[in-house]
Amino acid sequence: MSSQQTTKAVILARGQGARMRQAQAGVTLTPEQERAAAAGLKGMINIGRPFLDYVLSALADAGLTNVCLVIGPEHGDVRRYYARDVTMTRVHMQFAVQTEARGTADAVMAAAAFVGSDSFVVINADNYYPIDAYRQLAALESSGLVGFERAALLAGSNIPEERVRAFALVQQNENGELVSITEKPDEATFARLAPSSLVSMNLWKFAPSIFDACARVRPSPRGELELQDAVRIASEEMGVVFRVLPFAGGVLDLSNRGDIPAVANGLTDVRVTL
Repeated sequence: MSSQQTTKAVILARGQGARMRQAQAGVTLTPEQERAAAAGLKGMINIGRPFLDYVLSALADAGLTNVCLVIGPEHGDVRRYYARDVTMTRVHMQFAVQTEARGTADAVMAAAAFVGSDSFVVINADNYYPIDAYRQLAALESSGLVGFERAALLAGSNIPEERVRAFALVQQNENGELVSITEKPDEATFARLAPSSLVSMNLWKFAPSIFDACARVRPSPRGELELQDAVRIASEEMGVVFRVLPFAGGVLDLSNRGDIPAVANGLTDVRVTL
């Protein structure tokens, strides 16, 4: 991979948004928020402006100005908003369509034409990550991921401890290279690994070789083509080294309707420039 800092980012926005669709007792949304939530469009939840606007502005602040938004064929409103309704002077937006919601590895594959021969960052559409984490990842001279320190993640996020408890655990060797990722650890595994592990929030940098790995992925027990399986294939079968970047900071997570007030509060002083 070239040592040149990447400017490309792929945002995975094709998910079904099942948790966001579910009504929650005591949570009242504006009509505009309700429409986006009912459609499962977490990135379009209005917090003064769509949540994705904040995400895009943060990417641009980190120099990631060439962005591909992976959406579904039914997401015409999203495409129209960014193609017609908002002015962008920093962000260069493209779209990739994932025909069916077959999983994150398949979503990344949908962006292959956008990526070409360049390295690129991959993020979730429903997370607002720290700008410094983007900068460090974009400057990384290899494939890799950001591993969040658990205490700092809990202190700086809106994410409750029980939710963080279910996130993937990242194990690295003494050289800072990824050894394994443990998804949804059970109680015994968590007790054994958590003290020496970082937390994955699905913030990655890849070389184009990841597409070969994605093509080899087979459905997981959940019936999805998982990006973590592509990483495992790239590491174990293709010899790709993934560097782990430890990071002490929080992430705003917009998973369900109950998250909206805390996310809005966390973004109160954030200035958006697209």
